[in-house]
Amino acid sequence: MTYYISTETKGKSTPVVPILKGTYETWHTAQNKYLQAVSNQSELGEKTGNFILDRNADGELARVYITVDDDLNPYNFCHAFNDFPKGNYHIECDTAEVTSAVILAWGFGSYRFDRYLQHQEGAVLVIDAQAHASELAVVKATCLVRDLINTPADDMGPTEMAAFAEQFAATNQATFSETVGEALLTENFPSIHIVGRASHKAPRLIELNWGDKKHPKISLVGKGVCFDTGGNNMKPSSSMRWMKKDMGGGAHVLGLAQLIIDHQLPVCLQVLIPCVENAVAGNAYRQGDVAQTRSGQTIEIGHTDAEGRVILADALTYACESDPELVIDFATLTGAARVAMGPTVTPVFSNRKAISDGIFTSGQLSHDETWPMPLQQSYNKYIKSTIADLTNSASLPLGGCITAALFLEHFIQPEISWVHIDTYGWNFGDRTGGTEGGEALGMVAVFNWLQDQYSEH
Repeated sequence: MTYYISTETKGKSTPVVPILKGTYETWHTAQNKYLQAVSNQSELGEKTGNFILDRNADGELARVYITVDDDLNPYNFCHAFNDFPKGNYHIECDTAEVTSAVILAWGFGSYRFDRYLQHQEGAVLVIDAQAHASELAVVKATCLVRDLINTPADDMGPTEMAAFAEQFAATNQATFSETVGEALLTENFPSIHIVGRASHKAPRLIELNWGDKKHPKISLVGKGVCFDTGGNNMKPSSSMRWMKKDMGGGAHVLGLAQLIIDHQLPVCLQVLIPCVENAVAGNAYRQGDVAQTRSGQTIEIGHTDAEGRVILADALTYACESDPELVIDFATLTGAARVAMGPTVTPVFSNRKAISDGIFTSGQLSHDETWPMPLQQSYNKYIKSTIADLTNSASLPLGGCITAALFLEHFIQPEISWVHIDTYGWNFGDRTGGTEGGEALGMVAVFNWLQDQYSEH
């Protein structure tokens, strides 16, 4: 990944002065006639992200002034820094909240997925690592999620994702283990195996553990479908084009784990990623098959493109076995969530209303918007099968993100608090300064809520 933030002083840097829209007129009145004229011509105060370059008598860049929304939403002006002249910059501002928003915006907007590209220079923001460790952690975790999702499936299949997780564990003093291939059957993870058995890269359950066992236990579960053809119910080409992103849930829980570790939250953390490729082959699972699960419940396969909830069944069951205080799953689970919420508002389901409400409030503050959704129990009738306990394809094509969440709830012990995040894992450029690609959606909102809950333990 590349994002143009440095914690090392590299010679001279140019001040960047953020101006809140609400204070623009006051600022404008206090400037000399030259700056007033330039700011008028550039409509500096009219639009968030507009900026002007202030040069000295020799033509050397002296300052950059940039307009920032009063609500400090970093996504609204993260595009601007890509148009700054190359060089080093620092923030000139006395307000911590404004400084924080500029750092986040710079990190989000300057991100480049350059694994397959030659490195390009850009404008670099120089900051103090200790003073802004939290902002750096958010940028780093967000870019980690983006990188994992943006990586093509040939380089981020189940094997490669496990290798990344193993290195992640080593870097962060966590433990790593995986259950691979036929061992999924002997260790009783049959629903993960049935979905992933057709790929030449063996299905697996990845597990990381970190933290003090005396602390409250949290389990993070992330859907890791490294590529989704739709299986025998194959997707059309237009729908399959971006299915490298279907491991976005796994990416999100790794990003969230990174935030938890970087902030040293006092929790005992478990991360589980059921990791498969939903491929087509002679041994691929079929419509009408009945999948066994670790919980003992059976699943009739109504549609092979509803594979994410099938692999999550075993992972959620396993997560509950260690009696955690909280289980949080992230999954790029349903197109219905996008129909309901659009591309950047993330639906949140929970068996504890206070939690989904708390994450909503956190998302409003962090501009990582979520929305509480109902676990409408009367809709359970739509996921009942006549030959198995459940079907993975609801009988009614309405409320699809709700019936998917209800399906997952069947694998959660009622006494355990549970949150399901139906994330998109993708953006169309509006959150990355103009570049379409992988995105962390719901992760920061959930982390900030966790920080509020566990920082005093």
